[in-house]
Amino acid sequence: MSVDLAGFLGVVLVAYVVPGPDFLVVVRSATEHPAKGRAAGLGAQTGLCVHMVAAAVGLSVVATRSPLVYEAIKLTGAAYLLYLGVRAVLTARRAARERKTDGGEGNGVDHGSRDPAGTPAEESGHAASRWRSGFTQGLLTNVLNPKAALFFLSILPQFVDDGGSMTRQIFFLGILDILIGVVYWFALVVVAARLRSLLARPTIRHRWELTTGWLFIVIGISVAALA
Repeated sequence: MSVDLAGFLGVVLVAYVVPGPDFLVVVRSATEHPAKGRAAGLGAQTGLCVHMVAAAVGLSVVATRSPLVYEAIKLTGAAYLLYLGVRAVLTARRAARERKTDGGEGNGVDHGSRDPAGTPAEESGHAASRWRSGFTQGLLTNVLNPKAALFFLSILPQFVDDGGSMTRQIFFLGILDILIGVVYWFALVVVAARLRSLLARPTIRHRWELTTGWLFIVIGISVAALA
């Protein structure tokens, strides 16, 4: 098996560095809690596993060559991004109204953004809930991203050797892509988690929620408008 490994690694690194829906989900999750950010990263890479298997068995070909199937995937993905964006914007506005009702920002610290204290069982429940939420968001954002499916169908095959097994090479390059992504997302979580202290200020948290929420909405609209 001979693949263009250098070229493939270059394309993969550029794909990860350029921000997209996965990037936004991981960063937002990491600013809520590092564990949630890592879960979102693992969810995104699990989504890539789905695309990799689909490409290996030929399902991606069916999806991308059938206008109806492709449109369904695209619109479902766009709807999910719009849902995340609208929810973030509404949450930010609701939090702002609650602060006004409570009499302002007080000492400038958003106590509600801290991890809730409680018994070990309660802490374990909160941790499990964070992990499920982050993983689910990362998974759905990636699985419903038509660009991820197209990557495995149209870009990845350009780096395989025609004389070898296509399936084996797709799995090899796909697994390599997934492992690189795990390292990248975990490194990004470390950086993004440092924003938590800054985002403890209610006004900054409010602007962050609005900005990322509207970014989700814009990305969702752009996905829906894809030809």
